[in-house]
Amino acid sequence: MERSGTNTIRLGALMIGGGHPIVVQSMNNTDTRDVVGTLRQINMLKQAGCELTRVAIPDAEAARALAEIVSKSPIPVVADIHFDPRLAMAAIENGAAKIRINPGNIKDRTALAKIAKSAKARGIPIRVGVNSGSLSKEMIRRFGGVNRDSMVFSALEAIRLMEDNDFFDLVVSIKSSDPVLTIESYRLLSKKIKYPLHIGLTEAGTVNEGTIRSSVTIGALLAEGIGDTIRVSLTGDPVEEVRVAYSILKSLSLRRHGMTLVSCPTCGRTAVPLIEIAGRVEDMIRDLPYDLKVAVMGCAVNGPGEAREADIGIAGGDGDFLLFQKGNIIGRIAPDDVYDVLMKRIHELGKNNQTDKK
Repeated sequence: MERSGTNTIRLGALMIGGGHPIVVQSMNNTDTRDVVGTLRQINMLKQAGCELTRVAIPDAEAARALAEIVSKSPIPVVADIHFDPRLAMAAIENGAAKIRINPGNIKDRTALAKIAKSAKARGIPIRVGVNSGSLSKEMIRRFGGVNRDSMVFSALEAIRLMEDNDFFDLVVSIKSSDPVLTIESYRLLSKKIKYPLHIGLTEAGTVNEGTIRSSVTIGALLAEGIGDTIRVSLTGDPVEEVRVAYSILKSLSLRRHGMTLVSCPTCGRTAVPLIEIAGRVEDMIRDLPYDLKVAVMGCAVNGPGEAREADIGIAGGDGDFLLFQKGNIIGRIAPDDVYDVLMKRIHELGKNNQTDKK
């Protein structure tokens, strides 16, 4: 699919926009003042594939803690700032790779100019984030409510504030908890600016519901070539946000990262406890470092054929399982051995693929 042409910004070695791979990010839910706990979570996010994380800076103590977090973090750290421009200045001085602000929340235009000047001097990008819940009353009255026009105009106004202060190293987001409103707003905004877009659904919900709503929203935009970096916002472990983000990207062939499981929905031909088997295999392969597609099928009649694109798979039969590779049956497995044999074969294929790529 064709990606929209946006500018490129740099966070150290990480590139956002300009056709570079879509960056997966998350946000720590730890207390930033807890340096040890925050770094522990950042390392867990990194292990899951997170490339950029954001931490809240609610007060001066958190801003001071940021310096140590940044110095020890394995990935770039973004400082999330609301209202207080002094915290933005402190985050810049303490080494944030990027800061996130809503210019509409900073009423002191002199302070905003100082933030822009300081960030520019240090080569630190700024994400301008506009949320539907933070639109001004004036904007809502002007455009007749919270809609794509009021959202986009607010974003353009925020961008203009930064540009007026000679700052152009921007990433822009324009989020809502409403999938349709978010999609419509990003579609319109993408036609008006060339800045990289950070996309996602704010307040998406729990891991179950939030995953569905985020996948619909982010997937629809990415399928249209809109978006340069994504976050799946979930009420849960942020590691799950990273896993879901990569699942979305892999489903659209935009990134390759880790294992992919496909399984059939079961039917009257299913002769094995497929739901249990698929769940266990998913848990076993979740954190493996290989780029492989694994199939778990419930019927030996057409399982291998339906999942012929899988690198390796099993299909339950009457008394045993078929082991297949790229649709070709390569063996039979007794039920008691199915997990051990499948995992052994996965490791063999994964290691061979890694060797071939060197």
